[in-house]
Amino acid sequence: MAEAGTGFLEQLKSCIVWSWTYLWTVWFFIVLFLVYILRVPLKINDNLSTVSMFLNTLTPKFYVALTGTSSLISGLILIFEWWYFRKYGTSFIEQVSVSHLRPLLGGVDNNSSNNSNSSNGDSDSNRQSVSECKVWRNPLNLFRGAEYNRYTWVTGREPLTYYDMNLSAQDHQTFFTCDSDHLRPADAIMQKAWRERNPQARISAAHEALEINEIRSRVEVPLIASSTIWEIKLLPECATAYILLAEEEATTIAEAEKLFKQALKAGDGCYRRSQQLQHHGSQYEAQHRRDTNVLVYIKRRLAMCARRLGRTREAVKMMRDLMKEFPLLSMFNIHENLLEALLELQAYADVQAVLAKYDDISLPKSATICYTAALLKARAVSDKFSPEAASRRGLSTAEMNAVEAIHRAVEFNPHVPKYLLEMKSLILPPEHILKRGDSEAIAYAFFHLAHWKRVEGALNLLHCTWEGTFRMIPYPLEKGHLFYPYPICTETADRELLPTFHEVSVYPKKELPFFILFTAGLCSFTAMLALLTHQFPELMGVFAKAFLSTLFAPLNFVMEKVESILPSSLWHQLTRI
Repeated sequence: MAEAGTGFLEQLKSCIVWSWTYLWTVWFFIVLFLVYILRVPLKINDNLSTVSMFLNTLTPKFYVALTGTSSLISGLILIFEWWYFRKYGTSFIEQVSVSHLRPLLGGVDNNSSNNSNSSNGDSDSNRQSVSECKVWRNPLNLFRGAEYNRYTWVTGREPLTYYDMNLSAQDHQTFFTCDSDHLRPADAIMQKAWRERNPQARISAAHEALEINEIRSRVEVPLIASSTIWEIKLLPECATAYILLAEEEATTIAEAEKLFKQALKAGDGCYRRSQQLQHHGSQYEAQHRRDTNVLVYIKRRLAMCARRLGRTREAVKMMRDLMKEFPLLSMFNIHENLLEALLELQAYADVQAVLAKYDDISLPKSATICYTAALLKARAVSDKFSPEAASRRGLSTAEMNAVEAIHRAVEFNPHVPKYLLEMKSLILPPEHILKRGDSEAIAYAFFHLAHWKRVEGALNLLHCTWEGTFRMIPYPLEKGHLFYPYPICTETADRELLPTFHEVSVYPKKELPFFILFTAGLCSFTAMLALLTHQFPELMGVFAKAFLSTLFAPLNFVMEKVESILPSSLWHQLTRI
């Protein structure tokens, strides 16, 4: 019985919602018609006369109290709306109307429908963790000694912040150390070196580790037990010491490559030995994990050295081999290095093949993925694209695909176009980036600006279309069209990652919701009315009566016209009914 009653109520509610959605105009006129017909039984004319007599007898003090009270109430609403907006990033009135009133009126939340139908397909867990701004290692970070330090020597400015370098120190301790380092003196020294803040102290510690390793490298061990025959066993060199020297002491890329090759020789030997012992216990497993990280890091930096020195094909081969040998280590984002090198070779078919593999719904996006996809779509139409011609004949299918790809990329990271269009000056990219932030935009544009310039008309197409993204999405900070909502914390994190001499991009700026502007205007207007009524009570009373009479004048005019059009006999019968 209860279920039948519940079902009936649900059907009744759905009927009301349907009728309100599609027949609200009819409802409105029916209500007006009924009110007019029942004006005699309801004594509407008498009540209106009574109200008008009451308004005529009001003293100016009433208007002072009325305007003062309305000003106070609107001010309180404004204060509450502003507090709610600062804390939660949305308007309370707008949220209530969208969440509770719109479903009752049969509306659909566009934001939820867009998110559920979005082509990006990011998981719900990513959307729930939006408030946490995760910092990522920059896949295209430069070399400290050969590039960052040279910039400091020339300009006198520090391109890296303390926060950025501290994150790098934490990464080095995570990837290059393990609990068994104390068993090998060189690794124990390097474990302390990664925690050193002073660059010279780190470099000295790396040299000390290599010297200790060289002194202890020739160890005599018995060839056969209880034998007088001895052999010389060479201990492995310290690969992490070479890594530190290549990163921070080498002043040129060629010197860094030479040191990385020595590190590769030492790291490859350690990796093979730990690979044989990895299943003998947790300690050996941790050692093997550390040696794997060291080997992957060395090979990846060697590929980057080859790319810097102009040997791009060699770099592409090294990156492909590394991705085949260690397919599970996606945390290093080696595919982004590969994409940049393939774009330099103008191997666009290979770029598309890599994008097809990594631009997947289950993988996190990046500016490199989104903007490279947009560049390939723009390349097909940009050489013949003309805004005037497109406005006359409309966009073709290929042009529409290119524009949609640009909108997708701009929505993911809105800071990139200003750097690609050279509306903002570039700086050296940091060692860590914040996805969808200004730091990621700098890191992408620093290496990919040349690839966009190489494609004829690509920057022109970007210039004509990128701002349309923010007309499609009213509040980029609060709503997401293809991706989860834009994180609010990006500006704070970027200011920690980027140097002080760089002006952090905060576009798109957060716009105030309509209801805050409305309540601010209402509060100001009612406060002005209260002040004028207090100063000129009699004059404001005359204005108030004139305003009310003007407000009801159209309604009285319509009523008179209706009475003159309808026959008196019909009107009499309807009144009796």
